[in-house]
Amino acid sequence: MNHPAGNAGSRPVLLWLLVFMFFAHSASLTAADGFVGSATCADCHQAEFEAWQGSHHDLAMQHASAATVLGDFDNAEITVGGVTTRFFRRDGRFFVHTDGPGGVMADFEIAYTFGVYPLQQYLVPFDDGRVQALGLAWDSRPAEAGGQRWFHLYPDQEISHGDELHWTGRQQNWNYQCADCHSTHFVKAYDAEADRFDSHWSELNVACEACHGPGQAHIDAVAATDAGALRSEDVEQGLSILLPARGGKSWQMNANTGIAYRVDAGQDSSELEVCAVCHSRRGTIAAGAQSDPHFLNQHMPAFLTEGLYFSDGQIDDEVYVWGSFVQSKMHRAGVVCSDCHEPHSLALKYEGDAVCSQCHLPAKYALTAHHGHPQAAESPACVDCHMPERTYMVVDPRRDHSIRIPHPKLTQRFGVPNACSQCHSEQDLDWAIAAYDDLFPQAAQPYQSWTSAFSQARAGLPQAEVSLMSVANNKALPELARATAVVELAGFLSPVSGEVVQAALHDESALVRLAALRALEPVPAEHRFALAGHLLGDPLLAVRAEAGRVLASTAPAALSPLDQQRLSAALADYESTQRYNADRPESWMNLGNVHARTGDMQRAEDDYLRAIELAPDFDAGYLNLADLYRHQGREIEVISVLQDGLDQAAGSAALHHAHGLALVRAGDQATALESLARAVDLAPGSARYAYVYAVGLNSAGRAPEALAVLSDAHQRHPVDLQLLQLLAMIERDRGQFDEARRWVQRALEINPADPGLRQLLQSLPPAGTPQ
Repeated sequence: MNHPAGNAGSRPVLLWLLVFMFFAHSASLTAADGFVGSATCADCHQAEFEAWQGSHHDLAMQHASAATVLGDFDNAEITVGGVTTRFFRRDGRFFVHTDGPGGVMADFEIAYTFGVYPLQQYLVPFDDGRVQALGLAWDSRPAEAGGQRWFHLYPDQEISHGDELHWTGRQQNWNYQCADCHSTHFVKAYDAEADRFDSHWSELNVACEACHGPGQAHIDAVAATDAGALRSEDVEQGLSILLPARGGKSWQMNANTGIAYRVDAGQDSSELEVCAVCHSRRGTIAAGAQSDPHFLNQHMPAFLTEGLYFSDGQIDDEVYVWGSFVQSKMHRAGVVCSDCHEPHSLALKYEGDAVCSQCHLPAKYALTAHHGHPQAAESPACVDCHMPERTYMVVDPRRDHSIRIPHPKLTQRFGVPNACSQCHSEQDLDWAIAAYDDLFPQAAQPYQSWTSAFSQARAGLPQAEVSLMSVANNKALPELARATAVVELAGFLSPVSGEVVQAALHDESALVRLAALRALEPVPAEHRFALAGHLLGDPLLAVRAEAGRVLASTAPAALSPLDQQRLSAALADYESTQRYNADRPESWMNLGNVHARTGDMQRAEDDYLRAIELAPDFDAGYLNLADLYRHQGREIEVISVLQDGLDQAAGSAALHHAHGLALVRAGDQATALESLARAVDLAPGSARYAYVYAVGLNSAGRAPEALAVLSDAHQRHPVDLQLLQLLAMIERDRGQFDEARRWVQRALEINPADPGLRQLLQSLPPAGTPQ
């Protein structure tokens, strides 16, 4: 149990002593690691330093003070979920009175501000080194825009103490979730044995060395060079992260197309990799991002998967910028972040459409013939059509950086958003399609051409295999899209698509290689090493560690001594990526999974138990531990573990489902059906849960109820072949042959080549046979 720092007003001397000791400690580490601080950089780079001051990077995190706190702390109150929170000041410091650990109302001191606009969050330190972000934030927009108020970041959810999204919960932990992107040279310093943090940093905000790397070697290198011999390129001497000089890029306008193109040596990925560290949806797997320019040596990026991105690649969940930008034609043409954004102030280089006009001639594109709107002051900007907004954190609209052409017909076919309907919200989709077709009868096909393939994959359609293969093999498409196609192939793997995955394991793109490793999961363990063993020595940690995980089940006796060493080294890499996040239950679960694969069941059990100890409501810990016991034949303990999990996480559909299956194996059919029913109630969108529950109902002689469950699930999953086949089989067994035939024929429309469905159809009496 975490404990609040307490009433800091009762011990101010101790507090300030601890602050002094902390910063003295942090400063000594800064010098030792080569980080010199932005003030030192300013000695030679005054213009850049001045541009950076006041930027969102500069203000990313600050000590709470009258100068930095924007929120109303004059005894302002807000009631959310039955909890009334009060913000107030005491002795010049800032406090919040709210429900803390265990739901106990108490006073907590605000130590830091987090961000500035359009919202500001507030951080509270605890005695075990954890720093937690309040779920209440200050809307710093002007009052006329709806701002200058307190609001909850999850207004549509009931979040009480004990919930992982509660401000004291693990999902609001600054040390893991936020710090490495809001401070410079952040060191998490989590002690797994003591379960506490000693986190520290070189600078509290995002300063020079967050992007350029530690500066001491640079200072030393320049100091060793005669002042008269210094050249412009010497600005990068001694820096571990080298960013290409802006003057090294050359663009030339194509008068025919009205679009500029690069005429210099080509694309350099270093700038994008530096920005991706924080402006992407990714997990951190190692420290050192500010000393190593390779994104995949410290991070595991997300693919364009369901729940994060729409099937056409538009942003859905909070995924930031990198994943959308690398889908764009701009990225393929060589555009980088600093072509549009001044890298130190972070402001757009030019106002409004002028930033686009750098590469797109207004004489060709700022016309009604191009955008279809009257030439007027209120006409939409380029970004309104090509970079539509999506709002996160209640008040923070962010633009989609895939920079695409809107296509309302894709909304009709695949349910993806389109910019036309977003602006013309008073009109229906048919109007948008008709207006678009009238304005652009010769509209080009979208560059982001994988929408159909990803939609088919998400629906489980068998034709997705061929469509995904086409995307994966098309090297003209963005590598993140190709990698996503390879990941999705895991659900449709056959000897044909297996060849595509095998080729992807040797792809020049690290993202594609990483995806191909994940696509090997359905392949029997004894065949994986021959396919992917070469990736145990991949130069990038993310790929190398993933290879270790995927190949962990390989029997040592099947390998040469050298290959055993390579596998052992990659497994050690994988373990290090998980132990870096040893403060998270997911990491201990992952360690348990890989130890189970290597046959070390005792370590696997210990890992799962550690995950549960860290987070008693972490359902995956119980599920994996129960599965381990099941494989060991310890069925009584399986039921006990799952019941323990339900006591802590009663709302987990997965636990209820697993509990039901365990009771089936134990012969308690009646109680099992209750658990399986609860899983369906909690997760009505799960076709698998509905299928299993229906099987149980039918086995219990309750066929009409089974059919009702299946029919409801079919409405949600109209192309799920398992549901259709089970519907047909139950109707057949009830003698309802016409109904059975109808379900089989519907399934065959989806997959005409399925031999099982053909066989089921042939087993039915001819149409018209008396029932």
